[in-house]
Amino acid sequence: MPELTLTPASATVLFVIACLAGYRYRSVWKAEGPRWQLWVFGLIAAAVLLVLGLTPLTGG
Repeated sequence: MPELTLTPASATVLFVIACLAGYRYRSVWKAEGPRWQLWVFGLIAAAVLLVLGLTPLTGG
C-alpha cells in the first residue's frame, strides 16, 4: 500500500483553500448569515487543516 504524502505545491494549495474557507466562515459569522454556510466553510477549513497537520510532506 503506497504511503500518502503531500508535495510542497499541493500543501500550499491546500493551505490557501483553508485560508479562503476560514475567511468566508468569518465573514458569514460577522454578517450573521445562514447557519448552513457556517457549517460548510467551517468543515472545509477544519478538514483541510487536519489533512495538512496529519499528512507528511515529501522531502523533495
